[in-house]
Amino acid sequence: MTGAARIRAMRPPDWPAVEAIYRAGIDTGNATFETDPPEWEHFDTAKLDAGRLVAVDDAGTVVGWIAVSPVSSREVYRGVVEHSVYVSPDAAGRGVGLQLVEALVAAMEDAGVWTIQSSIFPENGASLAVHDRAGFRVVGHRERIALMTYGPWAGTWRDTLLIERRSTRR
Repeated sequence: MTGAARIRAMRPPDWPAVEAIYRAGIDTGNATFETDPPEWEHFDTAKLDAGRLVAVDDAGTVVGWIAVSPVSSREVYRGVVEHSVYVSPDAAGRGVGLQLVEALVAAMEDAGVWTIQSSIFPENGASLAVHDRAGFRVVGHRERIALMTYGPWAGTWRDTLLIERRSTRR
């Protein structure tokens, strides 16, 4: 990959690449509590259309993705979303994560979302750094959220940091 990735809307044919990147993140043990990526149908219904983006390299290969889910079905939370962002190990350290997060922020501003949040493992320094650069802040530390049952952290209780970014338009 040379230069910046191109950010575009995620399409159903992107799913195999998105799923592979998701699985690579799961395998690190520092990306999610999930043990397997969902099937496309579940992912598709759980994620909002706005902000469902991929980063593609010069060859058109998907090298990262980002998507949001509503945090609640209650009307009062209609402008609050939780996001996930994953970058291919082959594209790590090349700015793809920041490009995706910045594109998401712009899309969420346009969609009227006033709060974007996520939970990140404290050990995931790269993700914390990207989010800090994109204007997110740590608003909470959740202790012993879940006992890991797989991977390098199996048998370990994990903490998470709650991060958020508030809209600059509201």
